[in-house]
Amino acid sequence: MLTRIDHIGIACHDLDATVEFYRATYGFEVFHSEVNEEQGVREAMLRINETSDGGASYLQLLEPTREDSTVAKWLAKNGEGVHHIAFGTADVDAEAAAIKDKGVRVLYEEPRRGSMGSRITFLHPKDCHGVLTELVTSAPVESPEH
Repeated sequence: MLTRIDHIGIACHDLDATVEFYRATYGFEVFHSEVNEEQGVREAMLRINETSDGGASYLQLLEPTREDSTVAKWLAKNGEGVHHIAFGTADVDAEAAAIKDKGVRVLYEEPRRGSMGSRITFLHPKDCHGVLTELVTSAPVESPEH
């Protein structure tokens, strides 16, 4: 069962400038930042609110670290903006299998490591009305890491 909007991923050319825009405009602060070498991105998670299932909702700002990354290719084609939406679930494996049984292509055979130690997979945008969709099982978060 999907429990919440975990995050909205926003692709950007300059992570620091984009973080500053969200800080100055909306008052959002960086909760967590990291470089994900596998996905070729530098990212910042801006926490928006807490949720009843112990998770939270975030904006995930993504800057590519190499030209061959998925985000770099997406930016070259589309420019800055909303890249994907992610839904939280207690069991990404079971949720992905159930959605796959409904005819939606799941992009990873096995979930991968995502932000803040989460487990993730993606659904093909052509099967989701043009929206790249991520499924996320969050790792327990005790304190912010920068």
